[in-house]
Amino acid sequence: MKSILLISICTASLLVAGVAPAELAAQEQNPVPVHYTVTDLGTLGGTFGVAYGINNAGKVGGGATLVNGDQHSFLWTQSGGMQDLGTLGGPNSAAGGPNNRTQLAVLSDTTTADPYGEDFCGFGTGLICLGAVWQHDVMTPLPTLGGNNGAAIGINNRGQSMGYAENSTQDATCPAPQVFDYEAVLWGPEPGQVQELPPLPKDTVGFALGINDLGQVVGSSGTCANTPLVPQPVGPHAVLWEHGVPINLGSLGGQQVSTGATINNRGEVAGASDLPGDQALHSFLWTRETGMQDLGTLPGDVDSLPGATGGINNRRQVVGWSCDSAGNCRAYIWQNGVMTDLNALIPPTSPLYLVIAYAITDAGQIVGQAVEKSTGDIHAFLATPVRHQGDGANSTLGVNTEPSSTTSLDVIREEVQQKLNDRLPACSTFPLRTIKASAECFPNNPCSCHIRP
Repeated sequence: MKSILLISICTASLLVAGVAPAELAAQEQNPVPVHYTVTDLGTLGGTFGVAYGINNAGKVGGGATLVNGDQHSFLWTQSGGMQDLGTLGGPNSAAGGPNNRTQLAVLSDTTTADPYGEDFCGFGTGLICLGAVWQHDVMTPLPTLGGNNGAAIGINNRGQSMGYAENSTQDATCPAPQVFDYEAVLWGPEPGQVQELPPLPKDTVGFALGINDLGQVVGSSGTCANTPLVPQPVGPHAVLWEHGVPINLGSLGGQQVSTGATINNRGEVAGASDLPGDQALHSFLWTRETGMQDLGTLPGDVDSLPGATGGINNRRQVVGWSCDSAGNCRAYIWQNGVMTDLNALIPPTSPLYLVIAYAITDAGQIVGQAVEKSTGDIHAFLATPVRHQGDGANSTLGVNTEPSSTTSLDVIREEVQQKLNDRLPACSTFPLRTIKASAECFPNNPCSCHIRP
C-alpha cells in the first residue's frame, strides 16, 4: 500500500485540510487545551436533543424533540440558537453536521406508510424514510437505488453526501421488518447524482457513515442477516471506499462487528470492532502505515465507540463514548495514545453530564449528547476548549475549569444513570450488548434507540 499513489493521496489530503505537515506534527505534540467550557444547546421544546456534527464556523446540526415528542432536525448557531429544520412531511427527522456552506444531510420520515412495514429511519413509525439535503430553508429529497427508502448521514465541503439506500432486491435473510437489500450511497455534488458504493466481494449489503473532503467514504458491509441498520448501523467488515472501490480495513480480531465510522482529510479512519471472542467492542484508529489500532476504553469499561461522520479531526483526535458492562456510558476524547473522560475536563459545576461525543473540529470544539444532572433530560451540548494565555501552563481565561475527581465523577455517573433508569426502560441499542437509555431513546418510542447519523 505504501506506493507513490498513496503518498500523493496523503499529500492531497493535507492540502485539502489546509494544514501543513510540520504544523500537524506540532499540533499532535500539544493537541488541545486541558479543559473545556460546556454550552447546553437545549431542545426544540421537548426533553431530548443530540448534536451530531459541527462545522469550522461553530454551527451545529442534530435532532431534538418538540413538546409532543416528535423529533426534528435542527441547525444551531451562536447568534440564532436552535432552528427547527422540519421534515419531509412526516413526524421525525435527524440531521448530521453542517458543512462549510451550511448544507446538512438529513434522514426523515415522509407521510407515506411503507408498503412492507419497514422501519428504515428507525423512528418506529413505519413510514417511508428518505435522505435529503437541507440548505437555505429548503429540504430536498435524494434518490434511492430503486427501493422505497434511503438515509443521508453526512455531507462534505464539496456538497457530496453519503449514507445508504434500498435497491429492489428482496432478501429472505433480512431480519424483520426489513425486506429489501441496501447499499452504501454517495450523492452529488450535482443535484440528482447518485452512486452506489458496492460491498466487499461475497457481501450483499452495505452502508456509509463517514466522508471526507476528498470523497473518501467509510462504513461497513456484510449480508442483510448480519448487517442491521436499526437500531444502529453495524456490519462485520469495515470498509473504505476510494473512487467507488471497497477496501477491507480488517478487524481487531472479532468476527461479528467491524465498522468504519468517520474519516479525516488525511485518510485516517476511526471506527469500532469486536475483539477476539466477540464479547467486547472497542474503538479503533486505522491508518495506511499502521493498520488498525485498538483505542481501548476508559478505566472500568468494556465497550467503546467513536462518533460517526465527524468523530476524528485532522489532528488525529478521536471522540466517542465508553460504556461499562451495564451500559452506563460517558463521552471520551482520545489523543496521543490516551483516552480521557470528557467529564474530567469540564467544570465540576456544569449542570450537564457528557454521555456521547459525536464530532470534533480541528479547533477542538466537540458536540454530542449530555444528561441534565438535575432532571435526567437529554440535551445536545457544545464543549469549547479554554484557550491558555500567559506564561503559566495552567493560565486560563478566568473560567472555573478545575477538573472533577475520579470519585466524584463515579458518583455523578451513578446518579445520572439512576435518573435515566427511573424514566425509561432498558433498550437494546447494539448487537451483543445492552446499552440503556443513556445512549439515545425517543420519548415517544423509548425502545427504538439508535445512534445516528
